[in-house]
Amino acid sequence: MRRRTFLSFVAVAVASRPLPAAVQQADKAARIGYLAMDMAGVDPSPRNTFLQALRDLGYTEGRNLVIEYRDAEGKPERFSALAAELVALKVDVILAGGGTLGALAAKQATTTIPIIFAVVGDPVADGLVTSLAQPGGNVTGSSNISMDLVGKLVELLKEAVPSISRIALLLKPDSAPERTMQGFRREADVAAQRLGLQLQVVEARGPEDFDMAFLKMSKAGADAVVVLVTGAFDSGQRRLLDLAAKNRLPTAYSFRGYVEAGGMMSYGPDHLDNFRRAATYVDKILKGIKPADLPIQQPTKFELVINLKTAKALGLTMPQLLLTRADEVIE
Repeated sequence: MRRRTFLSFVAVAVASRPLPAAVQQADKAARIGYLAMDMAGVDPSPRNTFLQALRDLGYTEGRNLVIEYRDAEGKPERFSALAAELVALKVDVILAGGGTLGALAAKQATTTIPIIFAVVGDPVADGLVTSLAQPGGNVTGSSNISMDLVGKLVELLKEAVPSISRIALLLKPDSAPERTMQGFRREADVAAQRLGLQLQVVEARGPEDFDMAFLKMSKAGADAVVVLVTGAFDSGQRRLLDLAAKNRLPTAYSFRGYVEAGGMMSYGPDHLDNFRRAATYVDKILKGIKPADLPIQQPTKFELVINLKTAKALGLTMPQLLLTRADEVIE
């Protein structure tokens, strides 16, 4: 065989050999399924925070990242079909950003595709994982709400406005499994009884129910409100804030974004940090780590945020001790 012919043969043979897996993966765009409760909500920060965290880790949409968005538009009954769509697309990993029900729908849709949840209360009690330290299966993520959060909101609202005697708890009844919702109601009731308050539980499935919810509060004589925020409420955030102001009701929220938009006070974990953590778990899974080996991450800090301008508009003077304990005071 002539030398030139031999070298040409070798070059073709080498070129035709399959590339190492690492090289193939480098050229392959990661494909993430993003399951959301309501992407039309006024607060895009969870999604933006997640995307920025991915960029910080070297993933950019249009270059080495494809995200398939599926939005339940505030209707949790749509989660099952949307999760099935993501499974059919054979995404590499699913981010369940739609709370417990979104995560459960994703888990029911696949036992092989890794699932990361970002906003779940009690993943063990809700049947998502077997334990916090060793999730098992294909699901892991971050817990964002402790069961006693609602009771703490009741306590803080009473401390902020000592004169209140009847408090309303506004929640979406199907935002989590019934066992979890019963736990929230129970904790609120225990806190209310301990503080000598009457508790009224008011349900709203979405913004379309807000007006009726506040009418019920008014008829029952509620003089303060605790709102257990869910993504399904976000598209009606402005209406919710306006109704609280119109009815002159001091209101405490479980998410600080509502206070930044004009609500009176909030107490809860840093929800955005959960989406940053979710991005780090996505990165680990794309690099080969199994969800079963990634422990459930829990909140490390709960923030108290007070909007002093809103309090003053309601004719309230916040106790100085409460203000000194606040992580942030908006003036």
